[in-house]
Amino acid sequence: MDITSKLPNVGTTIFTTMSKMAIDYKAINLGQGFPDFNPSDKLINLVTRAMREGYNQYPYMPGVTPLREVIKQKVKKLYNADYDVEKEITVTSGATEAIMAAVLACMGHGDEAIVIEPSYDAYEPAIRLAGGKPVFVRMMPPDDQHNTFWVNWNHVAALVTSKTKLIILNFPNNPTGAIMSVEDLDAIEAIVLNTKILLLSDEVYEHIVFKPHKHLSVASRPNLIDRSFIISSFGKTTHTTGWKVGYCCAPEKLTKELRKVHQFLVFTVPSPFQYALAEYTQDATTYLELPNFYQQKRDLLQEGLNQTNFKTLSCPSTFFLLADYRDISNKSDDDFAIWLTQKQGVTVIPVTAFYNKSQPLPNLGLIRFCFAKQDDTLTQAIERLKSL
Repeated sequence: MDITSKLPNVGTTIFTTMSKMAIDYKAINLGQGFPDFNPSDKLINLVTRAMREGYNQYPYMPGVTPLREVIKQKVKKLYNADYDVEKEITVTSGATEAIMAAVLACMGHGDEAIVIEPSYDAYEPAIRLAGGKPVFVRMMPPDDQHNTFWVNWNHVAALVTSKTKLIILNFPNNPTGAIMSVEDLDAIEAIVLNTKILLLSDEVYEHIVFKPHKHLSVASRPNLIDRSFIISSFGKTTHTTGWKVGYCCAPEKLTKELRKVHQFLVFTVPSPFQYALAEYTQDATTYLELPNFYQQKRDLLQEGLNQTNFKTLSCPSTFFLLADYRDISNKSDDDFAIWLTQKQGVTVIPVTAFYNKSQPLPNLGLIRFCFAKQDDTLTQAIERLKSL
């Protein structure tokens, strides 16, 4: 018996496709965004201890109190935002679940959400499942005044209508590494002033921003915080993407609705991971020293690629590096990524994978490398690419 698909245009993602190809062709996988190394032994031991101490049953639906306390103190210290532990902080099954819960909580049939591209592929399906309509606006590529992708906020403002319910932000941005400036936050404030527009700020790479840059959270702006779902992830911070532990900070009126959805999506998040992360994250160096850790890996990959015919773009944040391959090939980025896996044994992600397909795709000639890998993995990949 057939069913009518709620997501008729969703198939196997490029990430799944490229990772399978990496296995089939024994390629080095610098495509999908996860580390190929373990988290710290201390964190693993804390999970084991939590299990042995009996934290193996359903925890409190919004998240265990010690973890929410740690989140509160971290956000207050970094962004001067004072969230209520009981009413405004929710532990979620990764950032993706938080995104889905937030969108389903605030959007309904006919509502519009502005999505800035290139973008994470979970945004559009969440909007459509809520009965809403995604409205896409593209970032501008690097130019003489900007060394990374950037947002023309006049283009965003021009898309605001009476149906606009939500603007989705992702900074630090995957895949471009672009970060927010003071001027960006000023522009967002001007757009939402005297409106009922909500913000969903996906800040999962908040702790992977390289000197001299600094992450500017939406939570740091009093004029924005009262209308914002702010989402982050322990997976990116602690090298535990497979544990799927994230969180959402939002004012009480928004959190109340988000939790209604959250409890029926997943109900809660595994107990031992929560208790382990609560104790581990009390040590602020676990996230404050992360930029130095990843900057070394970024520099290793960037310096290596600069010895090839790739042209790397500036990378102020995240664990992704974009590179222009047009001096090597005139193939589309999809075809080039497949060719690189099959012939050179290195797997990457085409940047057009982060754009919707309802309008012509940009011809940027860019691919995304992930450098959240062991140094040996990066070095081996560089050696394979030097033959180009």
